[in-house]
Amino acid sequence: MSRDHILHKVRTAIDRSAGQPPAEPPPVLLKVPEMEMEERIERFSAALEKLSGKAHTVTSPEAGRILVEELIAGRSAVASNSAYLRECGIASLPGVFTGFTNRDELREACASADIGISSADYVLADTGSLVALASPEEARLVSLLPPIHIAVFPRDRILTGLDELFTRVPNPAEVSSSMVLITGPSRTADIEQILVKGVHGPGMVHAVIV
Repeated sequence: MSRDHILHKVRTAIDRSAGQPPAEPPPVLLKVPEMEMEERIERFSAALEKLSGKAHTVTSPEAGRILVEELIAGRSAVASNSAYLRECGIASLPGVFTGFTNRDELREACASADIGISSADYVLADTGSLVALASPEEARLVSLLPPIHIAVFPRDRILTGLDELFTRVPNPAEVSSSMVLITGPSRTADIEQILVKGVHGPGMVHAVIV
């Protein structure tokens, strides 16, 4: 069956003729449910922990700094250039390297670090996902290369889900070269359907909700 014949059958099925321009697409329908902040925190934490991640809730930036220091426990860490991490005092913790502006130096540091520390631009309660918009402040390598990822963010960045995210960022390409959704530790079951964590990214994800 020729390509032209196949396309003719498709056009006939949808009542269109050759050369006819497509109709305007229907409007995007985004539904954002009403959800109190405490419920958002509970849903996010439960979803992340189902994925073998760990959610921590702290009451202040200072408490967040203390918790991150305990999670680091003397290991080497690379932190993004996030203003929020500086505000919490995390960027100045002992053993934390930050302030990278050269990509090659950042890559080398992330490849050898035990822990990568970032913030999150948004967080999705329904899937336990961290949303990262790539920028000089939030380089993707920090959350991808080290075997442990710690994300620290204020609670007001927790959204209900994707629909609310796309009301905030309707066209991600206008604000960033990429928008990454991190949903729990990296995992794959490609080889003999055996689940292995940490193959394509961190094997452990900690989310610190301030």
